Amino acid sequence: MLVVIATIGILLGIAVPALNSAYERAKVTKDLSNLRQLGAGTQMYMNDNNGVLFSTTGSWMSQLYNADNPAASKYISSWNVFVSPFDHPVSPRTASSNSATSALSYGINGTAGVVGMSADRISKPTAFVVFAPAQASGAAVNFQGTGNTTSQANLAGNSNVTVLAATSSPGGAATGGTQNNRTKINVVCADWHVETMPWSGTGPAFTNTTQTGNDPDGYFRWNPQ
Repeated sequence: MLVVIATIGILLGIAVPALNSAYERAKVTKDLSNLRQLGAGTQMYMNDNNGVLFSTTGSWMSQLYNADNPAASKYISSWNVFVSPFDHPVSPRTASSNSATSALSYGINGTAGVVGMSADRISKPTAFVVFAPAQASGAAVNFQGTGNTTSQANLAGNSNVTVLAATSSPGGAATGGTQNNRTKINVVCADWHVETMPWSGTGPAFTNTTQTGNDPDGYFRWNPQ
């Protein structure tokens, strides 16, 4: 009997980490899919608006999603696209797509002047981050962004959710990425490719904001020019 119990314990010790790893990989895949859809929707919006990266007269979310009639949204028809699988909303944030505090997990590049600029100002589209998870501060992965999806007018009047390296608005300074024990995070860049990148480090990393020999794209990741 003791041998059987020991064997079961060993098998569980092998199976549980494997299951957890598979579960995280599934979330990573979904997160990348959401970012890819945000990128595709934004490109379609820009095609209709002379290449401008959203108007400054309404929140970026309201220009992709129609809260009054989601099914008629020209660019993104499901609010679920705006919610990361790493985001587990707690009150007052909600997973509902008809709420004054609908969870919103992703932020647009928070560098001043990005919203409202023409995309042809982006000097290195392959490096420039357009959208990424906008995390809040804290030891665990969490988010504070919300969208008022009770009406299109309310969503348009919503504050933009932004991300700039480690700092999100709302949310403050995050201490790590969303995955791989907080060492990695997903992004979509201005050429609309999605990628998983290190949160920090001496090489190419999400939180690097200056150009270095080991990360020549550091500056261009967050600055259009």
